[in-house]
Amino acid sequence: MSKEVTIDTSGIYYKELNEQINEIIKDNPDLERITLNNVLGQRFIGNGISKNNLTIVINGIPGGDLAMFMKGPRVEVYGNADHAPGNTLDEGKVIIHGSSGDATGHSMRGGSVYVQGSVGYRSGIHMKEYKGKTPVLVIGETAGDFLGEYMAGGIIINLNMQSEDTKFVKNSMLGTGIHGGVIYIRGKVNESQLGVAADIKEFKKEDLEKITYYIEDYCNEFNYSDEIKNKLLNSNYTKIAPISSRPFKKLYTPDIR
Repeated sequence: MSKEVTIDTSGIYYKELNEQINEIIKDNPDLERITLNNVLGQRFIGNGISKNNLTIVINGIPGGDLAMFMKGPRVEVYGNADHAPGNTLDEGKVIIHGSSGDATGHSMRGGSVYVQGSVGYRSGIHMKEYKGKTPVLVIGETAGDFLGEYMAGGIIINLNMQSEDTKFVKNSMLGTGIHGGVIYIRGKVNESQLGVAADIKEFKKEDLEKITYYIEDYCNEFNYSDEIKNKLLNSNYTKIAPISSRPFKKLYTPDIR
């Protein structure tokens, strides 16, 4: 049985490619690594795969919904990714050595997505905590508007590594509709940049303790120096969380019993 398999994906339709990947996993129970070369827009890679100790290496640009519903594997992309990588990710890790599109981390309920570059609009939308799992999205550079929209759980860390931590970020509508979870942004945020139901909270010692592991792990994944790691750990962060535990209670029909 093979432990490593390499596929040249040139010209392979996304449906055929994913069927081939699933067949290889089924026929090779000891498989540890799949390398996909020349990937160009094929969608749904890693969709629904449930297998620990498996690494999927993608050389190229995967299409939308990378690692959707995935449970267990590690996916490493050497290139950019399209929209919604990590969609409804359950367990596992997605490492993107580049940037990704809109809705990165859509509806994640576990696992982690690390993006070295920037992400598009509505990243982290509908993230939630599920059966004790805490999804984590870490963004190296900028994020588009509506970061953490309708967030119900989990952690988003926006490192803004291209900027100093004394600068105001350019995002708007941050945390629109947030009712759970927390967003940490390296740099300053004005209240006018927040969406409905979002609030700026005090960044405390326990918040730094919460994000330290993920920042260190992120830096290790991308081979950043100790100097950069220490700079990030000693930076100023803005904490954004729901304005209350029930931010939309005024919209509910009152109990008249």
